[in-house]
Amino acid sequence: MTTIAAGGGTAATATAALLARLERLPITRRLLLIRVIIGSATFFDAYTVLVIAFAMPQLVTEWDLSPAQVGAILSAGYVGQLIGAVTFGWIAEKFGRMNTLLITIVLFVSMDVACLFAWSGTSILIFRFLQGIGTGGEVPVASAYINEFIGARKRGRFFLLYEVIFPVGLMFAGIAGYFLVPVYGWRALFVVGLIPAVLTIPLRLLMPESPRWLAAKGRVEKADKVVSMLENEAVKQGHVLAEPDVRPVDPKVKTRSDWRELFHGIYRRRTLMIWVLWATVYLVNNGLVTWLPTLYKQLFHLPLQTSLAYGWVTSGVGVLASVACALLIDKVGRKRWYSWAFLLAIGPLVALTVSGATTAIQVLIMATLAYAILQTISFSLYLYSAELYPTRLRAIGTGFGSAWLRAGSSVGPLLVGWIVADLGIRYVFSAFAAVALIGGIVTILFAIETGNKVLEELSP
Repeated sequence: MTTIAAGGGTAATATAALLARLERLPITRRLLLIRVIIGSATFFDAYTVLVIAFAMPQLVTEWDLSPAQVGAILSAGYVGQLIGAVTFGWIAEKFGRMNTLLITIVLFVSMDVACLFAWSGTSILIFRFLQGIGTGGEVPVASAYINEFIGARKRGRFFLLYEVIFPVGLMFAGIAGYFLVPVYGWRALFVVGLIPAVLTIPLRLLMPESPRWLAAKGRVEKADKVVSMLENEAVKQGHVLAEPDVRPVDPKVKTRSDWRELFHGIYRRRTLMIWVLWATVYLVNNGLVTWLPTLYKQLFHLPLQTSLAYGWVTSGVGVLASVACALLIDKVGRKRWYSWAFLLAIGPLVALTVSGATTAIQVLIMATLAYAILQTISFSLYLYSAELYPTRLRAIGTGFGSAWLRAGSSVGPLLVGWIVADLGIRYVFSAFAAVALIGGIVTILFAIETGNKVLEELSP
């Protein structure tokens, strides 16, 4: 086991040695605990994002909301998430991952309380917007944090088995909606999302700061303490640690964070590419999943409970697809998986356009198929985004990228509302097919492969 002696060697050399030690670490109980704690917050973040979709069929009747108002309320949270993703990504680069995560959780939990007391469409729109700022900040910072603990060979599966908790949270929103809304009303959904989220706050205090972030900020001794703790725990658990493979230090490598670097050198192409992927996949998927329960009830006149059940089925199939992706993406590769997923999703969307989407069962089967295929992209883009940038840019780069998630997600529900009101439901799916085609073309032409590569080698 290697330690960093105070005053020994240059900071860059010490950092390279520390990162080499981090890369060879096995998956220990501490790292699994980190994944569970971060995952619990992400679970309720996801639940919070989608819960409004399952409250909406009842709110439409209670507050006499128009399709345009429904679209605005569904989009409000995503607009807030856009602001939160950019703002908290910058804060995380300046002040650390852990401090930032604590702030985001407090914000989205407090606004969950506020939603319990909403009295009109306007009030819940405002509360959802503010809540979105917190949820938008939590996920990209959490993603950067998780990525920075894991070596290249284990990173994809370890991270995505954490990230799969997000679609599970989406599915849980559907389950809660199905069982609670018909009996207890829409406010019960916000009660469910409140208490477990509060319990994650003290658990944050038990987690170490990212050693990669500490080292990037020149706090090598503190980073060394974190890595030494992980090494000692690994040895106590019976693991034999290999000798660190210290790579030569490039003297030109920067250490100071500057968001403008996202648009220079090799990062400009990566930044623009990942923005398109975020925007296109989430425009389609969140446009579908947030509107489907309301469409089933309003257009096909299904009972409330049936509408909610159909929405749950879509989310559940998305979870199964996400698990398959988590287990296979390291073997298939990020670029190949994303290219095929975008193109395959076009099929069921075009089928709905051609058939006219005249029955609820048609929509359930085909929309669920398209959603599940694209869900494998949407839930894993946090992994891919974090792999595209160096530590000094990872949180802010992921935050900027996921801001386009929020932009796409806010446009999606509005687009559905406009098209359904003016043209009819079949043209919603043709618009989504065109968006998926754009995502596929950009992936094929501009995406890079990042699987099984050390973060520092991918992004100097």
